[in-house]
Amino acid sequence: MSDVEYFASLPRTRGAASALLLDELDRVLLVKPTYKAGWFLPGGVIELGESPLTACLRECQEELGLVPDLDGIACFDWAPPEGEIDATNVWVFAGRISAEQIARIVLPPDELSDHRLVPRDQIPDLAPPHIARRLAAILAAGGRPVYLEDGTHPRVPAPRPGTP
Repeated sequence: MSDVEYFASLPRTRGAASALLLDELDRVLLVKPTYKAGWFLPGGVIELGESPLTACLRECQEELGLVPDLDGIACFDWAPPEGEIDATNVWVFAGRISAEQIARIVLPPDELSDHRLVPRDQIPDLAPPHIARRLAAILAAGGRPVYLEDGTHPRVPAPRPGTP
């Protein structure tokens, strides 16, 4: 088997990237898609050959009409398969959004119907449970990047005695 055949035979996972954008009052920018219920972070699918950061910036440009300044990775979350949807690797990048940028937001009407700045305590009322869990874990980390599985910290087994 050639290297090309071997790599073609390996399982694949989907990727998504989103932006956690906070304003000067530490409110979270959420957007409301037209094609599904609930409020989400701006972002979307990582296209073939695209890096997670490039996808996040592209999606922000497409969804908000602007490219935010991002500070770095806030979270990597493994989303398990659900029904016909494969597992998804979700990258969340953090940044700030100014009042001037917020005033310039232009939503694509066929994709997003609204946006709003949401205080942290109101996120569970608006976002689907998996998004609310993810955001709660990210915001509780105080700027430290977090690894999650389905929006929660996985239980990492303790090393066995005698292992490095």
